[in-house]
Amino acid sequence: MHRKKLLEWLPLALLALVMLTGLRPVVLGGLQRGLLATGLWRAAVPTLPAASAVAPVHLASSGGPYPHNLTMLTPEGKAVNLSDLRGKAVFVNLWASWCPPCRAEMPGIEALYKKVDKSKVAFVMLSLDEAPAKAQKFFKSQGYTFPLYFRASELPAPFDSNTIPSTVILGPDGQLAARHDGMADYDTPDFKAALEALASGQR
Repeated sequence: MHRKKLLEWLPLALLALVMLTGLRPVVLGGLQRGLLATGLWRAAVPTLPAASAVAPVHLASSGGPYPHNLTMLTPEGKAVNLSDLRGKAVFVNLWASWCPPCRAEMPGIEALYKKVDKSKVAFVMLSLDEAPAKAQKFFKSQGYTFPLYFRASELPAPFDSNTIPSTVILGPDGQLAARHDGMADYDTPDFKAALEALASGQR
């Protein structure tokens, strides 16, 4: 009888272990990543404007200010402004190491990052972790290679989402091209083509 009761309580004990400890983001993120990979969870992906629908911008003659002033810090503590990426399409992803959906979509973002032309497309993985060391430890454990940044101040629009993960796509002139709140699988041929078309269409 005692053994039977232990077996009855075991699933609840395991659930509590997962939900109330540091295993929660790992387990839930893994489950959500599995759902993305199998196609059972079809998360929407932001629609980018076709290159033909975007007016060309001649960056050499565009003396206007970059529309989004966002200062970030590298893991080494160096200040970087988003305007430093002028001339490239920019994929900005807001995430945190404790966020399971953020973890779930990151392998797809890493795969996309490895496939695009870095001379035309820049990635900004902007951690919202209160403790930067946790984000760095997570990055290192996963072997991610896309650029990691930390916020240096309050986030201005259009980055001030109440939801994470949140992804903002900017054109080479810094204009907002698309925004998506929530998890998505960005490692698709269509999204890659649209991102590179955005980069090329505005150069």
